[in-house]
Amino acid sequence: MAKKEYIKPFIKKQTTGMMNKFGRSYHKSYRDEIEGVKINAITEKFGSPVFVFSEKEIRKTYRDIYREFSSRYPKIQFSWSYKTNYLDAICGIYKQEGLIAEVVSEFEYEKARNIGYRGDQIIYNGPFKPEKALKIAFEENAIVNLDNFDEIFKAEKVAEKLGKKVDVGIRLNMDTGIYPQWNRFGFNLENKSAYNAVKRIFKSEWLNLKGLHSHIGTFMLEPKAYAVQVKKTIELMRILDKEFNIQLDYLDFGGGFPSRNKLKGTYLPPEIAVPPIKDYVEAISNTLLSELTPDEYPLVYLETGRALIDEAGFLITTVDAVKRLPDGTKSYIIDAGVNFLYTSTWYNYKVEIDRQVQGAFENSVVYGPLCMNIDVVLENVSLPPLNRGTKLILSPMGAYNVTQWMQFIRYRPAVCLIMEDGSLELIRREENLQDVITPEIVPEKLKKK
Repeated sequence: MAKKEYIKPFIKKQTTGMMNKFGRSYHKSYRDEIEGVKINAITEKFGSPVFVFSEKEIRKTYRDIYREFSSRYPKIQFSWSYKTNYLDAICGIYKQEGLIAEVVSEFEYEKARNIGYRGDQIIYNGPFKPEKALKIAFEENAIVNLDNFDEIFKAEKVAEKLGKKVDVGIRLNMDTGIYPQWNRFGFNLENKSAYNAVKRIFKSEWLNLKGLHSHIGTFMLEPKAYAVQVKKTIELMRILDKEFNIQLDYLDFGGGFPSRNKLKGTYLPPEIAVPPIKDYVEAISNTLLSELTPDEYPLVYLETGRALIDEAGFLITTVDAVKRLPDGTKSYIIDAGVNFLYTSTWYNYKVEIDRQVQGAFENSVVYGPLCMNIDVVLENVSLPPLNRGTKLILSPMGAYNVTQWMQFIRYRPAVCLIMEDGSLELIRREENLQDVITPEIVPEKLKKK
């Protein structure tokens, strides 16, 4: 009979389950399936860790939000924010649902074109647009929103070379009562920078102003800020009509709607702290309807990302080791690290276990597999005693992780999609050595003999 490992006894006060300033401990649950597909079946097919997305949840979430908005305001077009998740399979679902693409780089523009979007089905935003990328966007009649005066000059130069006057929009930033104010991107309303940009474009031989765009923040928890945004944008729209006789084709109010993830440092669970999406819809649509007459209604774009996809994504990861830290804190090492989980910087994920586990819950820390001290996936999570091989299901995982992940120390994992019919499809395979070294070039002198 094998000798049991000796574990030094310790005493540590625990407050698990008791009320404190952070509320009750967040989530004590388990699940053995996602959309009817067993966790073990997924990992047996694609390994661990593995990202999992639900086609059913993606489509349902979008249709619910679209129905909420289109039932209130008649001229609405949603676009899919590529930087949130640019996997072709995910973008293809949104394309089928009727969303156009919103990109912020030439790479994302190319990716959107590659799955069949036409140029006029792409909104091109962002603070940096190379001349070559602008040339393609103007040739293909993309919706281009300019960010700064140098970009205005650049756009004029490109249009002149093309020999045609091109349509553009400008990005605005403004005070909506939210701190810190997003003022890095676009032209400021309050200091007249936006007005001066309009005046400059109005005098241009090569540019037509067709729209106003603004994106006031990310993971916004105050719907009223959108009402301020809409009202201020409409006020500028009226100035353009009155002073320059410019009639706009569209207003673009960006995105920034939150998901049901839990931000670090927040006391309340997301079910309480995060307003429902309908509150954001009402703030935008009610302001549009109260400030405009029906014959003034412009086409409105919403570039939604996180709120559409986050809850549709999961990460399945496996406990590889269990240990006690010197202060007695229970810790676990899992096979997924912060190189895959960029959002662990600001989220406390929901954690579910693949089985029911008996035993007292204990405040624990969960580390990834990287040989880096910063590889902390969960700083303080309430868990029962877990054995090696236990699988953890982390969520929501749909937004930003598979675009901001990096190949560091370990290969990036597979990504799969549970289809509406319950079948399981691989949509990005696990990386291998060839994926990493293919772009590398070794000088002849350094090649192995």
